[in-house]
Amino acid sequence: MLGNAVKFTPAGRVSFRAAHVREMAVFEIEDTGPGIAPADIERIFEPFSRGAHAAGSAAGASGGSGGTGLGLTIAKMLTDLMGGEMTVTSRTLAEPPDAAAAASGSGTLFRIRLFLPELQGARLPPPAPPRVAYVGARRRVLVVDNEEVDRTLLARRLDASGFDVVQAHSGAAALGLLHEQHVDAILMDLAMPGIDGWETLRTLRRQRLSDAPVAIVSANAFDKGLDNDAGISAADFITKPVRFDELLDWLGARLALQWHAPAPAVVPPPPPAPDNGPAPSREQLQALQQVVTLGYPRGVQRLLDEIESARPDCSAWLGPLRTLAAAFEFDRMTPWIQDALAKTHPA
Repeated sequence: MLGNAVKFTPAGRVSFRAAHVREMAVFEIEDTGPGIAPADIERIFEPFSRGAHAAGSAAGASGGSGGTGLGLTIAKMLTDLMGGEMTVTSRTLAEPPDAAAAASGSGTLFRIRLFLPELQGARLPPPAPPRVAYVGARRRVLVVDNEEVDRTLLARRLDASGFDVVQAHSGAAALGLLHEQHVDAILMDLAMPGIDGWETLRTLRRQRLSDAPVAIVSANAFDKGLDNDAGISAADFITKPVRFDELLDWLGARLALQWHAPAPAVVPPPPPAPDNGPAPSREQLQALQQVVTLGYPRGVQRLLDEIESARPDCSAWLGPLRTLAAAFEFDRMTPWIQDALAKTHPA
C-alpha cells in the first residue's frame, strides 16, 4: 500500500500512521495524489480493475504485480483472511464534495484495521550481527526492474553492503548491458513491459551472455516453486517486499562470500553539549535526523562529512556522532540531535 501511494503521488506527501489500542491495530496510508473518482471507489478492490477517471495513488495500481491490477485485490484478501477490515476514502480536484475539500486538494486514504493481541512476556531472539562487508574483490550485481523506486532502493542497500551495482529498467536493457559488462549475480524482476523476466533469462542463457547466478525478485509468489525451463529453483526466488537479510543469504551462498561482521565497539556516551563546541544549523540537524531515521550508513557518514566541510567549527560536536555511526548506533544518535534541535530556533 505504501509503495503504491509513493508511486502514484508525483508531488506532495505520503503519510503513514499506526496506532494500537485495546488489542486493535489501525494503519492509515494517506497521500496527496490525484485521488479516485466516486464512480471508481465502488469497484476499487475488484481484480483487474483500474480507475477510469483518476488513477488515485494506491488505487488502480498493480501493487507490484506487474500491471495486472491485482495488488489491491490481494491486499484486501489478506486483510480479510486475518479477520481485519480495509476501507478507502478519496477526493479528486475534479469533483470536490465541498469547499473545504476543494481547498485541501485531492488525495486518498486507505485504512486497515487488524485484531492484534499484545504479546505478554515474549522474548525475541537476539538479532544477527549486521553484514557490512565481505572478503575479497568487490562483486558486481545487476538489478533488473522496471519500477524505479524498487530498483533504486535495492541498489542503495546493496551498495551500502559493498557491492558494485548496475541497473536495467527492462529486459531489453539488461541484455544490452550484458553484451558489454561482466556481472557476478543478477536480480531479475518478472513482470516488465516488453520481454518479461523469464524470456530475458532464457535469452541471456541462449546467447551465453552470462553464466552468473540469477535470483527472481518478484511480488508474484505464485510462480515460486513452479517448474520452469530457466533453471530457477524455489531457493532462487525472493518475493517482494524484499527481506534484505534473505537476499544477502542468497548472495552469500551463490557467490561463496565470507562476511565481515563489525567488531563490537564500546561507545562512550556523548559528552555534554556545552563542552563540545557549537552545533550545526537547524537545517543541517534536520537533514541529519532524516538520514539517521532511514538508517542508511553511507548516507549518514556522507552528510557528516558535508556538514564538517561547511562548518569546520562543528568538528568537535560531530566527533561523537561519527563514533556512533561507525558502530551503527543510530538509535543513540537521535537524542543527541534532538537535544541540539531543542536549543535552536526556526529561522
